[in-house]
Amino acid sequence: MVKDKNWHIIINVLVLFLVVISSLGCKSEPHLTKNEQLVFRYNEHKNISSLDPAYAKDIADIWAINQLFNGLVQMDENMQVKPSIAKSWSVSDDGLIYKFKLREDVYFHSHELFGPNKTRVVKAEDFVHSFNRLKDPEIASPGMWIMNKIDHYKAVNDSIFQIKLKSAFAAFLGQMTMKYCSVVPKEITEFYGSEFRKHPIGTGAFKFKRWEENIKLVFRKNENYFEKNIKGQKLPFLESVAITFLPDKQSEFLQFLQGNLDFISGIDSSYKDELLLSDGLLNPKYTEKIDLLRSPYLNTEYLGFFLNSKNNLLQNKKIRKAINYGFDRKKMITYLRNGVGIPANGGFIPKGLQGHSADIGYTYNPQKAKILISEYKQENKVDKLEVTLNTTASYLSFCEFIQKEMKDLGLEIKIDVMPAAALKSAKANGKSNFFRASWVADYPDAQNYLSLFYSKNKAPLGPNYTHFENAEFDKLYLKSLSENNTTKRNKLYRKMDSLITAEAAVVCLFYDEVLRFKHKTVQNLGTNPINLLELKQVRK
Repeated sequence: MVKDKNWHIIINVLVLFLVVISSLGCKSEPHLTKNEQLVFRYNEHKNISSLDPAYAKDIADIWAINQLFNGLVQMDENMQVKPSIAKSWSVSDDGLIYKFKLREDVYFHSHELFGPNKTRVVKAEDFVHSFNRLKDPEIASPGMWIMNKIDHYKAVNDSIFQIKLKSAFAAFLGQMTMKYCSVVPKEITEFYGSEFRKHPIGTGAFKFKRWEENIKLVFRKNENYFEKNIKGQKLPFLESVAITFLPDKQSEFLQFLQGNLDFISGIDSSYKDELLLSDGLLNPKYTEKIDLLRSPYLNTEYLGFFLNSKNNLLQNKKIRKAINYGFDRKKMITYLRNGVGIPANGGFIPKGLQGHSADIGYTYNPQKAKILISEYKQENKVDKLEVTLNTTASYLSFCEFIQKEMKDLGLEIKIDVMPAAALKSAKANGKSNFFRASWVADYPDAQNYLSLFYSKNKAPLGPNYTHFENAEFDKLYLKSLSENNTTKRNKLYRKMDSLITAEAAVVCLFYDEVLRFKHKTVQNLGTNPINLLELKQVRK
């Protein structure tokens, strides 16, 4: 069996080598037919479960849904809220009432159920219906939590949609950019029911054409789309979008090299050394054919401490600080991720998000870490220190790196590899004293990250897995919720982040990056910190 497995590996390597050589043999850009110039092709190896925005939870679904639907507002590449179907809005002085003025030129995609015209203009009542769906227990939308901040909403008239909050919440507009809040037509959703997931009718730059589940998904250009670019040109430029579902990342990479896909997102271990140098730059042999796009990604990878633990070792701040000082984050990123990622020498708020500060975190200082560990040993009259770190297999290499670094400083870390579901349960129920975790932004505001440390959000009722509790932090957190001045709010965010850092409640490892590889024939495909796929301005 071992011999057969080895031959299988050798054959795969040879296939990859031959494809790479053949792709390099063509130095100039391939000539594209008119049809190919109008079709944007990408692969979704995780598959897509639904095209209903009420279920827009996973990135695969969100990417597809984003092409089909619009909401009141949207996020630009700088993480600023800008108009979408709402051309303007106002907020009351007390921060409770939001009035959205709707455009009058936004039409739903064509469908027979709309009557003779096969379409109609979006009205404020459509948002009432769409929000009602999010609250409906029978639909059981994973985005139902967005409604928790809302007291009520109504259509003032056809073009004014009003929302009243239960209490002021400065990050509310950021939440409204989420795809859960997209507008859907009542007559279509009620006709299809649960089957709306594969019969989507929205207002987006592209409209649904065909879906062979697990095989191919096709969108066509929406000729009636309402947005234009800064030059006044009508969007979108592409004729269609074609999505395949190859489950294997290596196969996806080979299809990309052969020109059958226009871009790939992220980097897989099976080909990272082929595409990237150790410093994260694109391999020079591909620079004539491929562009590498990268930007900060709103994802903080970290190790967390359960602060209510009965483990005296982890209850001690000196040990928690020692781990923070004790390993070289830049070295870890270079050797384990080919330079992809930003060493987390700032706080918990990731780079790319307002409120992040590069000056409040921990830098590599093994001598200081060694002193802290020695002081703990002397104070507690112990010679050997050991702690268990829970992780999943996918992050074992990072944990082993930290394990080796800390062993040299006098702290033994035992690594316990667990299934993802088991680790999630252990974190939520206080059964893990030291654990690996990550937090990807639900919406682009630092409040989303700081909510992990608010005392009333303690797990299992909320996302505060560390059970961090600090009276000053809680006071600042509540104040930030109603602070509408961005500058003042960011100061509050940085102060809160510094309190988390001072207590060493977590060990921030790195802030992730969005990585996209595209053929040079593709233009205007940018990146953004929430890794949202925007195709309405793309040209080929």
